[in-house]
Amino acid sequence: MPSLAGRQALLAAIGPVCLFMACSTASPSHIDPALASEIESTPAIDNHAHVVRVTSDGDRDREFDALPVDNMEPASDPLWLRPDRPRLLEAWRELFGYKAGQWTPGASGDREALRAQVAREHGTAYPAWILDRLHIETMVANRVALGAGLENPRFMWAAYADALMFPLDTSSLASRNSDRRAFFALEHSLFDRYALESTAALPADSKPLVPPTLGAYLSSMVTPTLERHRRGGAIAEKFEAAYLRDLDFSPADRVRAERTYSAFLDRTPPDADYKILQDFLFRYIAAECGRLGMAVHLHTGAGAGSYFDVAGINPLLLESVLDDPSLRKTNFVLLHGGWPFERDIAALLVKPNVYVDFSSLSMLQPASSLAGTLREWLEWVPEKVMFGTDAYPYSSDLSWETSAWLANANGREALSAALTGMMRDGEITRGRARQLGRMVMHDTAKALYTLPGQSRP
Repeated sequence: MPSLAGRQALLAAIGPVCLFMACSTASPSHIDPALASEIESTPAIDNHAHVVRVTSDGDRDREFDALPVDNMEPASDPLWLRPDRPRLLEAWRELFGYKAGQWTPGASGDREALRAQVAREHGTAYPAWILDRLHIETMVANRVALGAGLENPRFMWAAYADALMFPLDTSSLASRNSDRRAFFALEHSLFDRYALESTAALPADSKPLVPPTLGAYLSSMVTPTLERHRRGGAIAEKFEAAYLRDLDFSPADRVRAERTYSAFLDRTPPDADYKILQDFLFRYIAAECGRLGMAVHLHTGAGAGSYFDVAGINPLLLESVLDDPSLRKTNFVLLHGGWPFERDIAALLVKPNVYVDFSSLSMLQPASSLAGTLREWLEWVPEKVMFGTDAYPYSSDLSWETSAWLANANGREALSAALTGMMRDGEITRGRARQLGRMVMHDTAKALYTLPGQSRP
C-alpha cells in the first residue's frame, strides 16, 4: 500500500484529470458552429504579447522582454513549441503566402527571407497588418519600450517593474544558478537605465545610481519611473519576479525595509534581509500603480528554463497581497493562467481586483485541454477571464507573428468548445454564451484598462 506521501502525490497527479473528465467539454467536431463563427469574428483584445518592433537591416530588437529566455541552459521543450508543431505550416501560408506543400525543417532560411520581404512591403504598418490578419483589434505589448511600428493606438504598453525591487547588490541571489546570473545581469542593466532616466535633469556630478536612503530612492527613482511609464502610455507594470524569486510578497514593515536598505548599500545583503526590502518595494510599487491607474501584471505559471522554480509560482502565495486593504485600488492580472495551479487561480477570482488571462496556455495546450480550464473559470467568475496569446519570438520559424497566429486560432477554438459544453449541458443560454465569448475576447479587457466608452471596474 502506498505511503501517505505517495497517496498524496497520486491524488495531486490525478486531480486535474478527474476535474477535466467531470467537466466535459465539447470536442472540436462538436463545437456549435454558429457560436464558433461569432467568437472567430470577434475583434479581440490580446491581453499579453511580446511583439517585436519594426527593425532595419542589421538591427536586432531585444526589448521585447526584460528577461529574454533564449540564452538559458537547455531544457526539454514542451511539445507544442517544437518545430513540428501542428498547424505551423498553415500559419506560414496564411500570414506570408508560403507555398510549400509540407513542412521542411531545413528551409527556415527561405521562410525567414519571405517573412522579411512581407515586413518590408508594409514598413512601419507591419505589426498592425499582422493584427488585421488575426482579427485582433488591440494588443498589449509587454516590452521595455515600444518603438517603430508599435507607437500606434492598436498597441497598448505594459512596462517592466522588477528591476525597481533590486536596488542593492544581487550577487548572492544570482549565484543560485546560471539562469539567475543571466537574469540579474539584465535586471541590473535595466535598473541603471531607469536610474539615469530618473536623474536626467540633474548635473552629471550629482547622479548617484542608488540614493542614500530608502525614502530618497522611492521619491527620486521608483515613483518617477512609474509616472514616466504612465505618461508614456503604459496601462500596466509587469513583474517577471517568478524568474527571480517566489511570489510570496509578505507584509513588510517600512522600518525594517529602511534598515536593510541603509545597512547594505555598500555590501551584499543576506537573502532573508533582502527579501524584506523586496517585499516592501513590491507592495509600494503595486500601490503606486493603483494611484496612477495602472494594473499590475504578474507572471504565473511554469516558465522557461530547467531551473525555473515551479513551486514558487503558486498563485496562492499572492493571497496576502490580494487581501491587503491598502492595495484594493490596484487591479492584479495573473498572466498565463497559473498552470499547473489553474484551480487555485479560479478560487482567487472572487477577489474584486483579480483577473486572469490564458496567454501562454493558448500556445502550449491543445484546445481540448485548455477548454476544460476555461470552462471551470467561466463557471466560477466569468467576468474576470481574458484572452491572450503570449506571442513571442521563440525562433525564426516560431516567430512572434506565427506564435500569435497559432495561439489566436487555438485560444478561440478552446473558448468555443468551453462555451458549447456549458450551453449543451444547460448551464447557460445561447445568448449568455455569446455574451461570455465577447467578454473574454474583448469587453473585460476594455473595461479593465478604461478604454474609450468604459468605466474602470
